[in-house]
Amino acid sequence: MARSARAIVIGGGIGGLAAAAALHRRGWTVTVLERARSLDPAGAAISLAPNALRALDLLGIGEEVRDLAAWQGDGGLRTPGGHWLSRSSAEAAATRFGGPLVLLPRAVLVDRLAALLPPGAVRTTAAATLADPGDGRRPARVSTGGDELEAELVAAADGINSRVRTALFPRHPGPVYAGFTTWRVLIPVPGTEFASHETWGRGRIWGTHPLKDGLVYAYAAAMTPAGERARDDEKAELLRRFGDWHAPIPAVLAAARPEDVLRHDVHHIATPLPAHHSGRVALLGDAAHAMPPTLGQGGNQAIEDAIVLAHHGDDLAAYTAARLPRTTAVARRAVRVARLNMAANPAAVAVRNLTVAALSKAGPALFLRGFDGIAGWRPPYAAEETHAGKREREST
Repeated sequence: MARSARAIVIGGGIGGLAAAAALHRRGWTVTVLERARSLDPAGAAISLAPNALRALDLLGIGEEVRDLAAWQGDGGLRTPGGHWLSRSSAEAAATRFGGPLVLLPRAVLVDRLAALLPPGAVRTTAAATLADPGDGRRPARVSTGGDELEAELVAAADGINSRVRTALFPRHPGPVYAGFTTWRVLIPVPGTEFASHETWGRGRIWGTHPLKDGLVYAYAAAMTPAGERARDDEKAELLRRFGDWHAPIPAVLAAARPEDVLRHDVHHIATPLPAHHSGRVALLGDAAHAMPPTLGQGGNQAIEDAIVLAHHGDDLAAYTAARLPRTTAVARRAVRVARLNMAANPAAVAVRNLTVAALSKAGPALFLRGFDGIAGWRPPYAAEETHAGKREREST
């Protein structure tokens, strides 16, 4: 691959920006096309496990992200009445996986990734259409705003409803409804101290996590028909569903304004794609393997995709070979976890809670076991010395 080779990234979310930054570092001339007016993300916060943080180390921002983020792990799983089913600690998580699990606002990560790109690399208000996926003899072509751009590589990070995926694989069934909807808030909650927790009820869950700078990230999920919305506002809906659950949930709900609450139905790609590429086009992130958020790995896997894509460059068959089996396995595990924590049958819930408590007494908390085989991933190359590697050498 010549150092002047061109890459077009469709989508300016976390996966797209990470891919653009990784390709730029490998010598590609990169253009990012984002259909929105700005890069401001719609999501509230993102959880990053050690696998994604190692990838960010290669981009040169891993340590900065760790410093800006709050470590996760001090807390565990609870029942709606407040009983602890399982407890863990941030130190235990870091020891088990060789690094921390952290949480920070999505906007912070987007800003840091965008700053890695040269001026003019990102075009907003630039809806893109794949005109030609290209092949070994001709470049790919992308249309945007009346212009047609050519590139040796197109990285499609255009989300769960990816138009590029549909163009490449028109017979694929696409995303399906996972059976539940989610709510998210990112707000200050003054005077409230608590341990991070995820609380499992009957067909409902709630999570509350403190971030840095006094912010609190909370999320909820419930089994609902697809497309259903609150009859008044989503804060009122959360109060109806979770207002009588244990502290600090009532305090978080009291601090939230209706406009603070984001709601989205959860869809995922239940049938894996036959490949993550076609011609000169690679799919990454939700466009390739959208999964339920139950493991917090959607963004993490997109960041992994970005690093692996830049490593293989225009050898997209190697990219598919590296990513398709892993992302399929992670997505399937996320579906299994969703079936567990969204269980609604009273008998199944009772068995689930007893099993979680027993397993946690016998060994590592279920929260930690869920990341086994995932958080230990390491990038396929070391583009530069990471801060973690430097610390290891200095300690010997």
